[in-house]
Amino acid sequence: MLKHLSLIFVFLLSACVYRLDIQQGNILDQKDINDLRPNLSKNQVLFVLGTPVIDDGFADSTWTYLYSYRRSSIGETIKKRLVLTFEEDKLVAAEGDYEIPENLRKGSTPAQTEEASQESNQDDVQESL
Repeated sequence: MLKHLSLIFVFLLSACVYRLDIQQGNILDQKDINDLRPNLSKNQVLFVLGTPVIDDGFADSTWTYLYSYRRSSIGETIKKRLVLTFEEDKLVAAEGDYEIPENLRKGSTPAQTEEASQESNQDDVQESL
């Protein structure tokens, strides 16, 4: 009888194991993504978003930010990705699972990107006045 009770006790205890939630990668807020503008230098992007998780020595013009959050209690995993594209060390496009500013979406023409960049610079100047 004592063996049976001890086995039941062990099984009950094993069901009470706490499982940790796991966060990995770059934790990015949407407001940080909204701060991205065309023609930002790589150093400026590093200041806003931090160092990307994936550093590809063969594709220096593409930076990839990854985020993964696993909620062990319910078995749910959230994954997000942000890919930035540079030309001549200037930010030209972004794509991924975040809301990307219109002037950085892939497929926007360089003229649209330049106009949007000038408008945002004018807005920044007006805000500072």
